[in-house]
Amino acid sequence: MVYTHKQRLQVIFGIILCMLLAAIDQTVVIPAVPAIAADLHGFAHLSWVVTAYLLTSTATTPLYGRLSDQFGRKTTLIPSIILFVAASCLCALSQTLPELIGARALQGVGGGGLLAISQAAIADVVAPRERGKYQGYLAGTWGVASTAGPVVGGWVTDHLTWRWIFWFNLPLGIAALVLSQIGLRQLKQIRRGGRIDFPGAILLTLAVTGFLVGLSWGGHTYPWLSVPVLGAFSGGFILIAALWTWEQRVPMPLLPVRLFASGSFNRLVGIGFLTALVMFTAIFLLPLFFQLVFHANAAQSGWDIMPFLLATTIGSYAAGQWARRIGRTRGLMLGGLAATTIGFGLLGVLPDTLPLPWIVFVCFAVGIGIGFILPSSLVAIQNAAPHADVGAATATLLLLRAMGGAFGATLAGTILALRLGNAIDALGHARNHVAANPALPAAFHLAFLVAAGFAGLGLIVGLKVEDVALRETLDSGPEPAGH
Repeated sequence: MVYTHKQRLQVIFGIILCMLLAAIDQTVVIPAVPAIAADLHGFAHLSWVVTAYLLTSTATTPLYGRLSDQFGRKTTLIPSIILFVAASCLCALSQTLPELIGARALQGVGGGGLLAISQAAIADVVAPRERGKYQGYLAGTWGVASTAGPVVGGWVTDHLTWRWIFWFNLPLGIAALVLSQIGLRQLKQIRRGGRIDFPGAILLTLAVTGFLVGLSWGGHTYPWLSVPVLGAFSGGFILIAALWTWEQRVPMPLLPVRLFASGSFNRLVGIGFLTALVMFTAIFLLPLFFQLVFHANAAQSGWDIMPFLLATTIGSYAAGQWARRIGRTRGLMLGGLAATTIGFGLLGVLPDTLPLPWIVFVCFAVGIGIGFILPSSLVAIQNAAPHADVGAATATLLLLRAMGGAFGATLAGTILALRLGNAIDALGHARNHVAANPALPAAFHLAFLVAAGFAGLGLIVGLKVEDVALRETLDSGPEPAGH
């Protein structure tokens, strides 16, 4: 089916608030992290406020992608929005850190569908090469969410309470529910049916949990070579092997194994994983870096991180426009990976006596690089996937991104806890004492250098990605057997 420009816009505007809801929730909570730590008395495991959301959205992203392929985008989007809004209310009502982490995990179950189904719906109506034409709407949405999120979150934390950050999701969620149903009426509903791969989702959830628990425990709760830590990592690998075996048996797998037969597909999802890892490392670290090293308050740290987040939007928009003109994405990804590697390296070695605007400028350059990578890898994945597997392929990339984001946030928290020991637990009670700790800047520099190493690894992987021309039609060839 060929969609007109007007029909495409109706679909995009219909799901754009869903994207706004998902995007703003990833950033609005970051400036509130120290306040949450002080209120709920626990800094050591605070990274799980971010990680718990990413963990459950990780497991449900491919499930929503496959469900939307089987039963239609519109049908599967409704419950994800409702659950997201309900869980946001539970976050606002949380009285302890475990309660908040649990509510954030439930919120992730709903949030997993927001981006997966939204991105798949766009792929349903816009051909890969033409996607740059509409990138301005999407980049603008991410720009508003990413830049307004930290500023609003910091202001709300300083003037109201961090709980209002979650209450704001209620009216946004209701509006997203109404608008998405209006917009998705334009889509041709294709219902393929089939059994839902719940065992695959359970195996994936448990596997990712094992890896993240191992990272959280290592060097802080237990030594890295202790039985609990090694057991958590081993359990994760065993469950991944079990997931791979299971996915080859079921007729409608959560993660179609045939997609991984392509070397380029594997490299692209690998780049997606590494990019999200370094991006969420920055998102988790930078507000804390500005607050604890440069002594900014929550609102000011929101303004300080805004150029980084705005830059990802600018980079995404520019990459979309250039991809449309040149019809390829490999060069854009390589340029973005190089800029990201250099930027994190600079953050790791620049002295803290440098004026803050210079640090913010380097963060801006890192954001431009990440912005180049995100849409380029997504379009390349959708360009290669059969039409029947667009939802699953999109969700697989988003899955690896979510896993990378969860690993990045957890790894950043682990490095800080490992280098600072018990001193950082005093944040909520003696913030100035913690900020004066001479080990604090060194811990942040180490984390930035680790991020630079992962970005460099992504650059090496990107050198082996095939330079394939983008399709100018929605169809990618015959559907795979079984559809």
